[in-house]
Amino acid sequence: KTYKMQTVPSMAAGWIAVMLLALVPARAQELKKLSLDDTSTLGLSVQADAAVKVEGKASLRITTARPTTVCLGEVTGLDVDDVRLVFKAKVKTELEGGAFLEMWVTVGAGEFFSKGLDNQAAGKSDWKNIQAMFLLKKGEKAEKVTLNVVVNGKGTVWVDDVVLSREPPK
Repeated sequence: KTYKMQTVPSMAAGWIAVMLLALVPARAQELKKLSLDDTSTLGLSVQADAAVKVEGKASLRITTARPTTVCLGEVTGLDVDDVRLVFKAKVKTELEGGAFLEMWVTVGAGEFFSKGLDNQAAGKSDWKNIQAMFLLKKGEKAEKVTLNVVVNGKGTVWVDDVVLSREPPK
């Protein structure tokens, strides 16, 4: 009996220790540290290309080793509603995969997106017009529009003649 009475308190102390350990946050364990000292490890290059262009002095050349999204710009201060926003660009590809346009629109406290999945460039293509559309209903004001090109694959994509326009809603 004495043995059992000593075991019960030590078992209780053990359970209390386990419960307290459960309350202590686990320490983070570093899995991998990415060095950004050498940008070639990113597998991504974004630069102006004066030799391959549609208009102006240069196009944007994106060369990537893996799927990526590149922000082309943000537009603020739009005072429009009850319209269809249309994001258009000319794109040329030498790509294993496809590339399409993506538009993120901030309306009030929400952020919404539109992807031009049905209108993309893929493989080896000459300049092609692609687009993404977003419908703003009456009373919905876009506070910010972010324009991206999404590359699903690896290779090179040139982007030129980027335009955000408004059209009547359909």
